[in-house]
Amino acid sequence: MLKISGRQRGITCILAAAFCFSLMGMFVHLAGDIPFIEKTFFRNIVAFSVSFVILVKSGEKVSLPKGSLKFLFFRAIAGTVGIFGNFYAVDHLFLSDAAMLNKMAPFFAILFSFFLLKEKIRPFQIIALVGAFAGAMLVAKPAFDFSKSLPAAAGFLGGMGAGFAYSCVRKLGNMKMNGKFIIVFFSAFSCLAAVPYMFYNFVPMTEMQLVALLLSGAAAAGGQFSVTAAYFAAPAKEISIYDYSQILFSALLGFVVFGQVPDILSIAGCLLIIAMALFMFIRGKNEHN
Repeated sequence: MLKISGRQRGITCILAAAFCFSLMGMFVHLAGDIPFIEKTFFRNIVAFSVSFVILVKSGEKVSLPKGSLKFLFFRAIAGTVGIFGNFYAVDHLFLSDAAMLNKMAPFFAILFSFFLLKEKIRPFQIIALVGAFAGAMLVAKPAFDFSKSLPAAAGFLGGMGAGFAYSCVRKLGNMKMNGKFIIVFFSAFSCLAAVPYMFYNFVPMTEMQLVALLLSGAAAAGGQFSVTAAYFAAPAKEISIYDYSQILFSALLGFVVFGQVPDILSIAGCLLIIAMALFMFIRGKNEHN
């Protein structure tokens, strides 16, 4: 029987996650003019339901390794910030731009892994981080008009939150925490975080909007399981480059479904960030060999 390495399993899972999260963004955008926090709730209530059923049916024991509880909360808080930022960006930017800002997450995952996992950051990774930030600025196109810059800032913050969350997942994986329980915990936390806002600002939905949000939740559940499995299987520095396939998936869906065509600065920023990711991946692979 062909033996699959942890790295190969991680790559497969990260590609699956990228496609699922691209679908999630498409369905969120299709849901239309609904507050992004409300969209987050319905997205995560589906993810919670699916992950909870899978956890129960698996029959796996759930225990809290010593010191793991704080990282569960860190992952949940950072992930909630990440999804709030990403959903706001998806509502106000092209899908490809929102995905690109969210794909700063792997760079932040490497940065935060230095603090959480004591994984060394080499000089070439610092160069890549600076280059990626420059690319993000091209995508964001900061302006003195705060209302125009806010969606890009939210998308960037979403990428930062997701990066910290991924580092926490890696830390919890090293601690042998049950991956399914991590997803259940995060989904429940993010739903509860949205409840106070919805209590005062709930906006009724049409049937089609509800269906779109439920489908976004199903896609998100697939993405969460895949990304958790990916970072359990391999370090961020070995698989992060493949996460950028989400940009291609999102650009294709944005063009086909919404007729979105990114401007030249956004394309240049995307290419620069992908180039930095590829540079970091190749250098890291050469040093590993």
